[in-house]
Amino acid sequence: MSVFGFGSATRIYLAAGATDMRKGFEGLYGLVRDRLLCDPLSGHVFVFANAQRNRLKLVFWDGSGLWVCAKRLEKGRFRWPEADGGQSKLLLSHEELALLLGGIDLLETRRRQWHRVVSDASEKIA
Repeated sequence: MSVFGFGSATRIYLAAGATDMRKGFEGLYGLVRDRLLCDPLSGHVFVFANAQRNRLKLVFWDGSGLWVCAKRLEKGRFRWPEADGGQSKLLLSHEELALLLGGIDLLETRRRQWHRVVSDASEKIA
């Protein structure tokens, strides 16, 4: 995702389940705050998809305004990872987001043991 220049400290949260893609700035802001229980102004990236998984929206704050970016696939579907145990969100790496947006099935890939330092121990990535 170098197009937007997200830094290594930027977390990427994938919303579990389906989202109504008619939602705009205010609706997605509310979902980040109320459903994902995150601060929409944190600078982190939040990714939502519709039930058919052929549309997605990214939401993030750049310090001066809220961005909402959308992608609609002409054919095919995004392969959305499933959340375990009723979680509202999944934490993705920058590489996983690039794979997801590039059409790679994250369900058919696996994470390798990799040393990664994360500031918040409760959300450590193996």
